[in-house]
Amino acid sequence: MLLQRFYDEKLAQASYLIGCQATGEALVVDPNRDTQQYLAAAEREELSLRYVSETHIHADYLSGSRELARRSGATLLLSGDGPPDWRYAFAEDDGARLVHDGDELELGRVRVRVLHTPGHTPEHISFMITDGAASGEPMGLLTGDFLFVGDVGRPDLLEKAAGVAGTMEEGARTLYGTLTRFRALPPWLQVLPGHGAGSACGKAIGAVPTSTLGYEKLVNWAFQCATEEEFIDAVLRDQPEPPAYFAHMKRMNRDGPPILGALPNPRRMDPTALGETLESEHVVVDIRDRHRFAAGHVPGTLNIPLNRSFPNWGGWLLKYGRPVYFIADGTDEAREAARDLSLIGIDGSTGYFDGEALVHWVATRGALQRLPVLGWEAAERAVREEGALLVDVRNLTEWNEGRAPGAVHIHLGYLWDRALELPADRPVLPYCQSGGRSGIAASLLRAAGLPDVRNVEGGVLERERLGLPVAR
Repeated sequence: MLLQRFYDEKLAQASYLIGCQATGEALVVDPNRDTQQYLAAAEREELSLRYVSETHIHADYLSGSRELARRSGATLLLSGDGPPDWRYAFAEDDGARLVHDGDELELGRVRVRVLHTPGHTPEHISFMITDGAASGEPMGLLTGDFLFVGDVGRPDLLEKAAGVAGTMEEGARTLYGTLTRFRALPPWLQVLPGHGAGSACGKAIGAVPTSTLGYEKLVNWAFQCATEEEFIDAVLRDQPEPPAYFAHMKRMNRDGPPILGALPNPRRMDPTALGETLESEHVVVDIRDRHRFAAGHVPGTLNIPLNRSFPNWGGWLLKYGRPVYFIADGTDEAREAARDLSLIGIDGSTGYFDGEALVHWVATRGALQRLPVLGWEAAERAVREEGALLVDVRNLTEWNEGRAPGAVHIHLGYLWDRALELPADRPVLPYCQSGGRSGIAASLLRAAGLPDVRNVEGGVLERERLGLPVAR
């Protein structure tokens, strides 16, 4: 048996290729839209994709199952479990085979058993893998978003992200029942989850890529809850705000992800076209780091640095269906940003402007705009002497754990819609935990028209280090 894990760091998302080297047959579970990586891996291992499947209707990225099945000629397997009102709408048209609890697949001597594992979502399935060449006993579980290392999949997303009212507590009860059934499975089973640390599909996902069921029974908080009510209270408490794009992902993955064909390849734009692009109200995202953006940027551009958080904040802040242009150092960075956005269904990455466009801007339109960056001493002085307003752009849990006295709270993801609530006649000082999110917030508020915005560098971590008061 061959087992290969693919991991996208920015999505904190794992997918798996399971194959029998004796017969050359393989299954891919939970692929993302970068489908070429799975085809290339299968070719290297001299495998043919017989099946493509996924554990559930995803909320955090656009599934590549539909496209990979078409490109490879594999049979698409989709969950047939769950309620009638939450099913794959494209299954029949795509010739998909619906699978149910207890169904088994054979890939040579590798056996794959489908387990219905609802709770995170009602249709969720997991896959129990047996390497028949080694043993008649199963060796592992592909648990998707049901069971993570150190955590379980949150049961509130169907209600909070997809708007299916009344499903949150019901999902938590169902999830508890699924966990109870898993207690009876062999402790040696490897747990191969669909996400790692950083995913918003759980609140305490561990950074270790795999675990065993026995170890999770010992240390995973969810297995330590003595009663169903204790579990329901714990699993629904302090879940992070679901990113706004999760609603789009749920709908698109249910109804049928668009076929991409190939990853986007944004073209280099004529440097003279930057002004016209901005005047046409197209979105121009400066993907350089926040320090370079603060030192000099084109007015009206939004700064989302190309780092691990880029897809998350791109999904929160960019509009689906609108063209997106980048300011980037070159082709490689622009392609990376376009790929990141395509994985969450934003396919409008049209082109990019490089350093020549900035030079042309200065030559024809004047100096680049600077974004003031303050330490806490200067920020406190601005509050006292200028009436500056501190804006905490972290999530609600972080806010509740401690914030700067006198600050107001607006989560960064909601800032576009609430920017007009902030004063235009005095300085606005966004801050976060360390300065990254507040840098994005500062660029957004400037693009929204606020005249005096200053980023508080260092955030709450620096405030605590300096011994300044923290309100709770």
